Amino acid sequence: MKLSLVTLSGIKLDEEVYDVQIPTMSGVIGVYENHEPLITIAIPGVLGVRRRKEDSEEDKEYYAINGGTVQIIHNQVKVLVDEADHADDIVASEAEAALERAREQHRGAKDAVSISEAEALIDRARVRIKVANLRRRRHTR
Repeated sequence: MKLSLVTLSGIKLDEEVYDVQIPTMSGVIGVYENHEPLITIAIPGVLGVRRRKEDSEEDKEYYAINGGTVQIIHNQVKVLVDEADHADDIVASEAEAALERAREQHRGAKDAVSISEAEALIDRARVRIKVANLRRRRHTR
């Protein structure tokens, strides 16, 4: 099946894959060939991709995504998000520093909009840290 991962800055991935795990409002869904047609909302989380059936869990690639939309139809999966960062592009220490800055922003927030913005930054940093840790575990085996 074909996976298209598209962000505001362009196409991150547009290839044939064996399966993809997508974080949605209903939980993480696994998508394989001949999946039932579906349109749903992606939430901030880890998007996992296995390119070939024989690939092991260690071969899986990970992306930190924020919310967006997902369309599955005719063996084509389209994930449209504002941002998607490949695990290899995330520096854990930078993500951890961003998390601390977001927490400070949250502590100093005075209104609902500022609180919401800070919470979104906290969520983004947490997902990036999680993806960086998944990459680190994969490379230390």
